[in-house]
Amino acid sequence: YQEIFKTTEIVKTLSLLRQHSLQHYIHLICLFGAPNGLCSSITECKHIKSIKGPWWHSSRYKGLGQMLVTNQHLNKLTAAQVDFMNRGMLDGTYLSATINALGISKYYIISICSN
Repeated sequence: YQEIFKTTEIVKTLSLLRQHSLQHYIHLICLFGAPNGLCSSITECKHIKSIKGPWWHSSRYKGLGQMLVTNQHLNKLTAAQVDFMNRGMLDGTYLSATINALGISKYYIISICSN
């Protein structure tokens, strides 16, 4: 394998370890699956969110169970957020909702606060 790189002068120095690791790529892709064109930073971000984050928050004693519970809670919070957004419950703030309910103009509030 090395001779073609040397004769075409693509690479001046070759790392035998890196070259050897190329032989394992096909086998590892078959075992663990290729990312199918996904950027590795996306999969790393998902790994951090679903594995590393819950591990950091666990006591590390029987951490797998704690991680699963943490992921369940995060999934429920995400589902609640989507539901609240669909119902319009997360639009604006408490203050803006109160001002709208009282029928007060935002310009009136600005004039009071500027004095």
